[in-house]
Amino acid sequence: MTQNNSQRAVAWWLFACCAMVFVTMVVGGVTRLTHSGLSIVEWKPLIGALPPLSHADWLELFAKYQQTPEFIKRNHDMTLDGFQFIFWWEWAHRLSGRLIGVVFFVPYVWFLLRGKLHGMLAAKVFGFFILGGLQGAMGWYMVKSGLVDDPRVSQYRLAAHLGLAFILFGLMFWTGLGMLQTRTAKVGAGDTATFTMRLGNWLVPLVFVMVLSGALVAGIRAGLAYNTFPLMNGHFLPPESFMVDPWWLNFFTNMALVQFDHRLIAWALMGLIPWYSWRIWQEHPEARTPAVVLTLWLAVQVSLGIATLLLQVPVALGAAHQAGAMVLFGLLLWANHAIRRA
Repeated sequence: MTQNNSQRAVAWWLFACCAMVFVTMVVGGVTRLTHSGLSIVEWKPLIGALPPLSHADWLELFAKYQQTPEFIKRNHDMTLDGFQFIFWWEWAHRLSGRLIGVVFFVPYVWFLLRGKLHGMLAAKVFGFFILGGLQGAMGWYMVKSGLVDDPRVSQYRLAAHLGLAFILFGLMFWTGLGMLQTRTAKVGAGDTATFTMRLGNWLVPLVFVMVLSGALVAGIRAGLAYNTFPLMNGHFLPPESFMVDPWWLNFFTNMALVQFDHRLIAWALMGLIPWYSWRIWQEHPEARTPAVVLTLWLAVQVSLGIATLLLQVPVALGAAHQAGAMVLFGLLLWANHAIRRA
């Protein structure tokens, strides 16, 4: 295998891992929306991969769930069939995370032994594996927050869990693009990035902040309030947006302000991303495809968000909106990378 073919093989392996992160995130979104995330009260990274194999196993797990605040305060009339429904979603989410580890680690060792990964690249890619492990640990840390008095996971831990998934996805995707689409020139230390490049650089953290704000919306279930658009129950900024003391806590716990912030970032992106794409169209003809797709997908993502809000967060739309955010993030990275190739 030539060096170029080796790089392509590594790149497509990283893209496959990105796809698995995407699927895991979608399953996690459905798990959250169906209130299934607290159904498994233990974290067993290895033996936890096996589902219940007998009726006695199911009864044992159900008995453990019946001791949780969620069952006592909300699901006290749940039957074994109901428990099995929420169990399977959480189990599928955890299994998907485990499979990512296998699909990542086994090919990594193979590429390493074959000399396709070496030096700083091998160290960097192994760092992705470490980050994936931290992501799994954060998931359990998040679940633990809902197994105490209040049967609801911490919105801060939920944001950290989702944020780590986006960071992992972004790092693997960008590295794969670099191996698949070798740049003919680079912006070095002595060069000046164009305004369009700088704009793209700033849009990446802005989209990431939008994702974190969406996690806060989901964590405090702010999507179930103010289900009107474009105004929030007749207001641009609801008067109760700063009713929590101290004032700064409103940005994280107040349904009105948390949802307003998410909307505000979306409005900003609706202006900035088309402008960025237009500049790419004018200055970088070779990158017009990702620019056009990015703008079109922004329209889809915004439409999904509005529909999710107006219909009070149905499971399918809520999961699609969360998935669309990662698609938008990936398209933005693709566009940023494309204008640096030439």
